[in-house]
Amino acid sequence: MNLPYNQLNVRRISLSYENWQTSLKLPLSERPEFSLTQGEIQIGQVVGKFLGVPIDTDEYYNQLYEFVTSAEYNLHLLSDDTLNKSIDNQLFQAIQKVLNINQEQKLSINRFTAFLDGEQLLFKSKVPAIHRKIREAMILTLELFSGKEKDGLNSPELRRVLVDVIKWSMNHLNPLLGNVDPQREMPKFLWYGDVKKSHPYFLYYLMNLGCDLVVFHPEGKDVLQDVIAEDIYTHHYSNTAPAEPFPKEKRSRKTTVAYRASREIETILNQEGSGLYKPWQLRDYTPSSITLRTTYDELFILGKEIAMVRPGFEIGGGQVKIPSLFSKVQGVSRNRKEYWDRLQALSEMEYSLLIRQLPFTWSSSNDFRFHYRNALGKDGVLNPQVMMDAHYWPYSKLPAGLQKGIANAIIRICEKPGLKPLPGESMEEVSIYLFSQAMFTPKEIMQLLQKFDYSQEVPKLIIYNNEQGGVLSRSDAALILLLNQFGIDIIIYNPPGHNDIENYLDEDLFDTHWLEDVVFDLEFKEPSKLKKILFQGILKNLRGD
Repeated sequence: MNLPYNQLNVRRISLSYENWQTSLKLPLSERPEFSLTQGEIQIGQVVGKFLGVPIDTDEYYNQLYEFVTSAEYNLHLLSDDTLNKSIDNQLFQAIQKVLNINQEQKLSINRFTAFLDGEQLLFKSKVPAIHRKIREAMILTLELFSGKEKDGLNSPELRRVLVDVIKWSMNHLNPLLGNVDPQREMPKFLWYGDVKKSHPYFLYYLMNLGCDLVVFHPEGKDVLQDVIAEDIYTHHYSNTAPAEPFPKEKRSRKTTVAYRASREIETILNQEGSGLYKPWQLRDYTPSSITLRTTYDELFILGKEIAMVRPGFEIGGGQVKIPSLFSKVQGVSRNRKEYWDRLQALSEMEYSLLIRQLPFTWSSSNDFRFHYRNALGKDGVLNPQVMMDAHYWPYSKLPAGLQKGIANAIIRICEKPGLKPLPGESMEEVSIYLFSQAMFTPKEIMQLLQKFDYSQEVPKLIIYNNEQGGVLSRSDAALILLLNQFGIDIIIYNPPGHNDIENYLDEDLFDTHWLEDVVFDLEFKEPSKLKKILFQGILKNLRGD
């Protein structure tokens, strides 16, 4: 590649939260700060730190996933978990050789870098400007180390840091430098999470080479500030949260707040034709759930809304995504009247089933191991048609669309079980258990599913567990998991604030709302006859009966 320049200069772009993504996606030649003259090229670089998390954490992690999977951003993920820590023994020996020379001759930083270059430890680019910039970046990194660490290049930490920076360069940076064009794009990196000793030096090396770098830390830690004193654009989100593993796929949960829900509902209602569905128009669609992340107050706002005006309702390709609720209410409000009014209002709705005696399912003793394995396709995923054609399938009398919806919900809970395994139980055994229990759905629950017109009222399973009416069982939890995947609203009340569903299901599957008081042996308060008559009359008027 014959290019008319041999010097690369890097200038940081002035960033804001509104422009940083747009700037990142622009080719270098279209960014601010770009210039090209005879013998010299200058590029604009994106460097930013994003600390904490926004209210919508699911959207946050979905965005991170998109950053590293979308060709539009072309960001390469770096983190303590993803860094390739392997190094060829010959490279390790070459590094040790340079360190030994430094011990003997007390090398200057420039000579130290020259020895690294001579031992083939720095990338040799065919682009003269890149070739020179790599050496400049290493000199600056060694100068930073020398200024930060006691004893400078004689520090015992130098070997560790130098080995790390070189091996990570070999494994992550060098493969991207082979065909790099400074007029179009330099490598782009996203760092996620905590850092260890060598990490900031490697990131500093990338920055000085001219790579784009964005750093994300959900807990709000500024992982570069102790090493890199430069003024770097920093955005602080409104919240902080423990860092979760970097996402391997997009999440299906959506976080809502009251104003966002109301705005989305208003938007949907104002779109021409978007809310006009004939009764049972979607009966042949396959339902799946988007579990809404809500506040306690939103439970009673969204709980009254039909599916098609809830945030996140979506139809396409024979699929209908149903925004549903899955929450546990721990304790009791100090305002007892409000507590009972809200609970009774939900439980008295036409499509609600109130459970007060536990368990409400039974545990199957049948061995479905063979049936489960026989229904697996070549891809290791359950085949819905094989299941529906099998002699053990208990739902053959139901409409075909509903059968398919149940089958696909079973597939999802078996593929990614949210049920906690018992001691010594394998994940396959958990899946077989969920598969088996899905074949034994109580009649009342099946009637609830059969009433579900996917764009309309969302059926509700409300469990009131005051611990006087029995104990929630594992088979109950298995059915709850299935109903959640189907799109049913599930609200569990536990006045004493004890664990029940937490003993069986992963806690990130549902929201937990703690109220002010914990109350033991709290009897369920039946609505007054007058209130019940008035409520039923209002429902009839709303339905036009």
